[in-house]
Order: sequence, then structure tokens, then C-alpha cells
Amino acid sequence: QVQLVESGGGLVQAGGSLRLSCTASGLTFNQYTIAWFRQAPGKEREFVASHVHKDGSSYYADSVKGRFTITRDFAKNTVHLQMNNLKVEDATVYYCNAISNYNNNWGQGTQVTVSS
Repeated sequence: QVQLVESGGGLVQAGGSLRLSCTASGLTFNQYTIAWFRQAPGKEREFVASHVHKDGSSYYADSVKGRFTITRDFAKNTVHLQMNNLKVEDATVYYCNAISNYNNNWGQGTQVTVSS
């Protein structure tokens, strides 16, 4: 059974930093692209960043480019999302996503709160 466990969310002041982590189990980690999405109440889930397993490339939403960095630790089956210079509009629930050619899996989410 695939499990994705997010951690690292919390409360931070605008301009501050947080590092989210997503630890995966029950899957062959190096066969999955891992991504972060976020979803505010009443809004659609939106893409934040991804790390592609095939070539190690990373992609970012325009809104987070230059501020967020996604990294992957294959030895620990973990992906991190380093979030710097956080803005009030970054505050919401962040979800980890693991996708392959065969299935799509989601974590439970972790709350990020940014105070002004």
C-alpha cells in the first residue's frame, strides 16, 4: 500500500522559510515523479513543483520560481520542498503527489500558515 507522509508545515512570518518533506513507502521510489500541489479553501488544487524521476529535472509554478526549491533524497525515499521568502498568498494546505505510468497517489497534506 502506497503511503505519502508530509511534514514540515507550520506558522511563519511573511519573508520567512519552511521546508516541507514528503516520505514515501510502498512504492518503488525511483519510478515515480514526485510533485507538490497546494489547495486553498474553495479553490482548485494547483501545481507547485515537481521532480521527474527519469531525468532529474525540476519544474515550478511561475508563482514560486526563485523562491521554492524541490530536492529528492533517493536513499530516504523523501522529497523536500524548501520554501523561502514566503508570502501571505502561499498559505494553504500543501499535498505531496507520486505519479507513475500506472497510478497516482496523494498524501494527507500539511498546513502552511503565513502571517503578515
